[in-house]
Amino acid sequence: MVTGRLQTLHQWLLLRLELWLEAERDHLPLWLPVMLGVGIAAWFVLPLFSQWQAVITAGLTTALAGLAGGLRWRHGRLLLWGGLLVAAGCALIWLRATLVTQPVLQRPVVADISGLAERVERRAAEGRVRITIAPDDENLPPQIRVSAKLDAVPQELADGSRVRLRARLAPPPGPALPGGYDFARAAWFRGLGATGTALGKVSLEGPPPPPGLRARLAAHVHSRINGSAGGIAAAFASGDRGSIAPEDEEAMRDSGLTHLLSISGLHITAVIGATMLIVLRLLALSPVLALRWPLLLIAAGAGAAAGIGYTLLTGAEVPTVRSCIAALLVLAGLALGREAFTLRMVATGAMVILLVLPEALVGASFQLSFAAMVAIVGFHESRLARHWFARREEGGLRRLARALAALMATGVVVEAALAPIALFHFNKSGLYGALANMVAIPWTTFVIMPLEALALLLDLAGLGAPIWWLVERAIMALIGLAHWVAAMPGAVAMLPSIPDGAFGLMLGGGLWLLLWTQWPRWLGVLPLLAGLGWTFATPAPDILVSRDGRHVAVRLPNGQMAMLRDRAGDFITDVMANRAGEDEALPLIDGLPGSRCNRDMCVAIAGQGALKWRIGATRSPHLLPWKDLVALCSQLDLVVSERRLPPACTPRVLKLDRDRLRETGGVVIVLGPPLTISRTKAVHDDHPWVAASFKPAPSPLTGEAGGEGARRRLPSK
Repeated sequence: MVTGRLQTLHQWLLLRLELWLEAERDHLPLWLPVMLGVGIAAWFVLPLFSQWQAVITAGLTTALAGLAGGLRWRHGRLLLWGGLLVAAGCALIWLRATLVTQPVLQRPVVADISGLAERVERRAAEGRVRITIAPDDENLPPQIRVSAKLDAVPQELADGSRVRLRARLAPPPGPALPGGYDFARAAWFRGLGATGTALGKVSLEGPPPPPGLRARLAAHVHSRINGSAGGIAAAFASGDRGSIAPEDEEAMRDSGLTHLLSISGLHITAVIGATMLIVLRLLALSPVLALRWPLLLIAAGAGAAAGIGYTLLTGAEVPTVRSCIAALLVLAGLALGREAFTLRMVATGAMVILLVLPEALVGASFQLSFAAMVAIVGFHESRLARHWFARREEGGLRRLARALAALMATGVVVEAALAPIALFHFNKSGLYGALANMVAIPWTTFVIMPLEALALLLDLAGLGAPIWWLVERAIMALIGLAHWVAAMPGAVAMLPSIPDGAFGLMLGGGLWLLLWTQWPRWLGVLPLLAGLGWTFATPAPDILVSRDGRHVAVRLPNGQMAMLRDRAGDFITDVMANRAGEDEALPLIDGLPGSRCNRDMCVAIAGQGALKWRIGATRSPHLLPWKDLVALCSQLDLVVSERRLPPACTPRVLKLDRDRLRETGGVVIVLGPPLTISRTKAVHDDHPWVAASFKPAPSPLTGEAGGEGARRRLPSK
């Protein structure tokens, strides 16, 4: 009897499942890129070959289970395709990582380099130039990137020049702290085998080639508008963002407007839309063409050509290519007489990109852009949005109010969808982006970009100066809006970290809510809330140690986070502050309560509440008195040093010197309870950029630190 009841219950559940899937049949294809992405994400998250093989095996097993269950059932087909796509995603990114394999520098070197400058990126606001070089020396990786001072680089240097320089090179660095940006991973897929800094001048070998159209266009815009306004104008025209002042770029980011600086969907849409409108209106002037030719199709073709040309002109970066693909899919839908902007279009675009560039999945750009599109389309396809914001016969004032309400509601939904992604990748998110974008997007689309296009057109006849003045005023208004919004109280939300698992729960819950239409969609609230709860329950770090041991941040007993060294670069300063959950640079530890420091070492009390650690950190290359150092180590819970410490230095809990940090990378410690120690390097990691870039090797640039230095005193007791 029990068996019969169980069989009846099983059949009833299968029937309910089939009825639900039948009602959702139009939305089932939306999960194809999601399943492919699950397989790709699993490869990035799991560190071992055996785990990747297990994912592929599990996917194929699921597919076989679906096949055995019968393809006449929708749930059987769902299991078949889902399992195949998860296995295919893991195998695809594994294959892609193998195919892009290039030699990677194993240890720091100083080298004389001559070769072809494949790409030159001038960052005038930072006073630096990035040069991607294909060196002639076979002992160096086939592609390296070198940063040089702006005044050390010839003004005529352009893409395709041959250069000679001396540079300090190193393997592409991994994340400075756990959860940070992994440049080594990005460099692996870009083919970069080393990065470094030029020592002295960069010389040209032979005459440089004439600058390309993109460089000439950016230079022309800069000649018309100076400063950050010129940098933003150049970004709109050519994708060159190098002249935007850091404070203005930060204000754009904190106000939720930084997407305007990257050539993406907004810019591609504006170019394609303007081209289609102009072509359609011009061709419609002829009665013969209007009656006999498919003008909409011709205009769509012209728009597609303009979009592709604009993408190539601005450097064909991944976000631009992604936006261009999405726009081309919309145009294809128009040509076929289908509804253009749907979730199926978004899913198709994601599928195409993941098949070609599967590594894009883990990038913030991919996640932010597709999350925004899914949120916009999913929201406007919902019953609530259709009920409230659908067009209807009503007065002009009510129609305007309805349109503004729809724009505001869309902005709020998009900000809610993007906030977890921004907090996960950058530890910060602007809270007033919906408000700022209500003004900034129309202002950019209908004022700045048309004026700039008109100014460039009139420059052909030398008549563009008055329009350039208007462009500058319009961009200055945009910058002023960004600073005003960024300065509002509570404009920026900060979080020390979002655990990978919590981020996955929130992402999965959000997709479940947006991609289904029937009542089970609300089950997505459960993982979403679980992810939020996990995030807010995660304690802030108490100790941060960079991968080289030079930079340490400590949470003192009064709750304040402070830095060990005052000569940290802007990058590491920002990384430490963001990881600590602070919006401003951390203060220096000297003189703060709970710390004792001199030129060579600091001793401080870290942590709050019942559990505290007494830590020590070296801050100079000088040797310290051996006996005093060993005696001090025994009194400390943690010792951190950028150099090798003597074996007799045995702190009570943990020693992070040069040898140990080579194994761990950057370290984040939460004293708890419970005590949690996170590291950037897993104990075993088979990802190719880890194996290629971080093999322990003696460095010709760094020996035993301070070997010739004078002995110094420890901090006085």
